Amino acid sequence: MTESADHPPLTADHPFVTAVKPLVDAMGAELLGPEQAQPDDVVLAWEGRDVIAVRLPQLSDSLDHILAALERRHGMPLADLDRKAKQSVVRTLEARGAFSVRHGVETVAGALGVSRFTVYNYLNREHTTKSE
Repeated sequence: MTESADHPPLTADHPFVTAVKPLVDAMGAELLGPEQAQPDDVVLAWEGRDVIAVRLPQLSDSLDHILAALERRHGMPLADLDRKAKQSVVRTLEARGAFSVRHGVETVAGALGVSRFTVYNYLNREHTTKSE
């Protein structure tokens, strides 16, 4: 990062880093200096200059990250949730695109401690309820 008297380098406690870090963490992404950015990274600017880069996770890593966040939110392993809570988790995951990831249903079924068939039933039940 280039620094000057007008543009000191960003640090972990800089307001911009503080503002974007929760979003970056929620996505399972990584913060980097802009000089480390690769073509697929997202470079963010502050006051007209590139100051930080975000390396987005692979989709399969994102699903694992989302599942871990849901476990933290529920305060227990997803497999320990009751049926209604598991159905809610499946709705949340569907809304976030979890089932467009290769082996998404299998990954979710494993995390919930249910069969793939059960996950498909939860999905079909949701679609049936919406169409009524």
